[in-house]
Amino acid sequence: MYNSKKNIIAGRNPLIEALKQDQLIDKILLSKNASGDAINEIRTLAKEKNIPVQYVPIEKINSLTNIQHQGALAFKGSVLYQDLQQVIDFVNGQGLVPLFLILDGVTDVRNIGAIARTALCCGVQAIIIPDKGVGALNEDAVKTSAGALEQINICRVNSLMKAVDELHLNGIKVFASEMTAATKLFELQMNEPCAVVMGGEERGVHPVMMKICDETFKIPMASNFESLNVSVAAGMILYEAMKQRMG
Repeated sequence: MYNSKKNIIAGRNPLIEALKQDQLIDKILLSKNASGDAINEIRTLAKEKNIPVQYVPIEKINSLTNIQHQGALAFKGSVLYQDLQQVIDFVNGQGLVPLFLILDGVTDVRNIGAIARTALCCGVQAIIIPDKGVGALNEDAVKTSAGALEQINICRVNSLMKAVDELHLNGIKVFASEMTAATKLFELQMNEPCAVVMGGEERGVHPVMMKICDETFKIPMASNFESLNVSVAAGMILYEAMKQRMG
C-alpha cells in the first residue's frame, strides 16, 4: 500500500522540507540507530506538529521502499487533524450540541471510512482517534468514506484517556457499548452533549476506557448472535442519536 512513491517521503532532507512546508504527514518511521543533526531536526519538527514518530529496525524501512531513505521515511497523510479543544469551542460557539465519536483500536481502514461516512450523515461533529493503534487515514480510507474524512473534523490525540478527561471538563458525557450492560441503546440520553466510544474489530473497547466512561449500553438483539461489524454498530448507534436530536 505504501510502496508507491506518491504515498511516501523517503530521506532525511526531503522529510525535513516536507515538514517545514506543512505537508500532510500521517506518521514518521525512523531507524532505531539513526542519529545526527537532520534526525534531531525531524524529531523536533514532528513534535511541534504533533506527528507520531515510530522507531523501527532498518529492515522495516527497507521493506517499504527502494528509495534511498537514510533511515527516515514518512507516510503522506490525506487528512488535516484538528485540536480537540478548538473543535469543542467551535461546536459550542455554533450553538450545536456536541456529538463526537471516539475510535479505540479500530484498525481496518474500510471500517474507518464507512464509520466516517455514517458519522457525517448523522451529525457527528468530530471523530477522535489515537496517534497509535488505529488504521491509517490514507487515500484508501478517504475513498471508502466517499470523502467524508475530508469534511468532518478529525482530532488525533496522544492519549484517549486524556481526551476523555478533556471531554468531561467540557461537560461532554462519554458512552461505550458493552454486551452485558443493563441500559439499552434507545434508553440513553443522546440529545445531550456526548461522545460514543467504538472499540476495535477484535477486542472491543479497552477495559481502561470502559472504566472512565459515564455509562455503558448494549444494542438490543433479536437473537443471541452477538457479532456486529463495528461500522454497522456505529451506524445503529449514531442513527439513534440523530433520531433523538431531531425528535
